[in-house]
Amino acid sequence: MHIWVDADACPAVIRDILFRAAARVECAMTLVANRPLRTPSSCRWIDSLQVSAGFNVADQRIVASLAAGDLVITADIPLAAEVVRAGAYALNPRGELYTSENVSQALAARDLLEELRSDGLVSGGPAPLGQADRQRFANALDRFLTERKTR
Repeated sequence: MHIWVDADACPAVIRDILFRAAARVECAMTLVANRPLRTPSSCRWIDSLQVSAGFNVADQRIVASLAAGDLVITADIPLAAEVVRAGAYALNPRGELYTSENVSQALAARDLLEELRSDGLVSGGPAPLGQADRQRFANALDRFLTERKTR
């Protein structure tokens, strides 16, 4: 299994949790972004991949690179849907794991909110990432990695 991180919008606190987890379970992890990223030089399990700037370039690279059973960290629900269709899993920074059972519903809700925003009926986006979100993410990541390790 490989962990792929949609790193352009991934909060630093989530990256730190990921760095510790990848080192702890010795799992390969690649951060994909259209800008240079720092990764811990002391951990051979973690690397980064810089792609060219452009709409969805990092997303397309992740989808092209992943294998069934891989994990993708992303807040991008359309990317999560593509990942799940490819036989992999997606986990958002708030700790929600997208699977074949729930990604269609998440995508439909996202599309509805986007339409309501464009019509001016809803404004704003998600609340800032809080401590409870970070804890949910860390717990969900740990559960996922533990389950995969025992298989």
